[in-house]
Amino acid sequence: MKNARLILLLIAAVVAGGVAARLGNGQAARASEPQVASPQLVILDTDIGDDIDDAFALALALRSPELKILGVTTAFGDTELRARLVNRYLAAVGRSDIPVAAGVETKTDNVLTQAAYARQAPALVHPDGVEFLLSQIRAHPGEITLIAIGPLFNVQAAIERDPATFKKLKRVVMMGGSIDRGYDGRNGERRPPDAEWNINRDPAGARALFAAGVPIFMMPLDSTQIHLQTAEREAIFAHGSPLTDQVTLLYHQWRAGTHSPTPTLFDPVAVTYAIQPELCPAKPMRIEVDDKGFTRPVPGAANAQVCLQSDEKGFLRLLLARVAGE
Repeated sequence: MKNARLILLLIAAVVAGGVAARLGNGQAARASEPQVASPQLVILDTDIGDDIDDAFALALALRSPELKILGVTTAFGDTELRARLVNRYLAAVGRSDIPVAAGVETKTDNVLTQAAYARQAPALVHPDGVEFLLSQIRAHPGEITLIAIGPLFNVQAAIERDPATFKKLKRVVMMGGSIDRGYDGRNGERRPPDAEWNINRDPAGARALFAAGVPIFMMPLDSTQIHLQTAEREAIFAHGSPLTDQVTLLYHQWRAGTHSPTPTLFDPVAVTYAIQPELCPAKPMRIEVDDKGFTRPVPGAANAQVCLQSDEKGFLRLLLARVAGE
């Protein structure tokens, strides 16, 4: 009987050990999964509709559980038409719950390459994008990340209208500027610093932002010229989800007005920094903006954290996993 009892105790111990091991393995597996206890509150300020990278940036933001998008504000040129584009995009992916506001309209002769897509959305009266931004900051002081991926007219207007409220942003993550690297040449050759588009459309807005006293994380041309080559493009376009279908439509409208089939994904790098900053390590700099839109590092106390080199392979893995993943 003693031997029988001993055998039963040994069997029970083995079974218990196996259960504990399985539980432990399950806990370890869960621990390795990304945990999103409290998503960041973000507003995306975008000039979507010209280049195609804004559409990819919005797709990445929508597919990132680390972010809670409080709204999208449109910047530069015909901001009402850009807002209609965002409306159609969000409705198609089942996210009409995200507010869309039209920012400061400006004169431009720049071609809105995706205007046909936008014009198929209902014409609505959108709220004032600048007031929307300020009202959200008042409602969530110290909590909002503004991801600014267009010319800074809305930012400039918000600072002029209510600088004290604007200063209550948690931070601004921006795509813009050029430190050591300008726009790459047609054959991929590196060129000297340029007056980058988002900054040179509104240098005064950039100067106002750098003087606003808000933490700034800057993704310049140095770290954002990541090209979406054929294999990666086809993986996204062939995925067939409502989200990738919208990106595909917008890509082909953009492609019809450009000579290159390969988009440069400037703006999604700013979204990536908001969720995985290790892919674009930043260092403190003091940035000065001249009247032509050049952004130059100068001596003095830092007014921005600047990423000069990104992990391009890591970025592309993240983009494909999020946008074309299950």
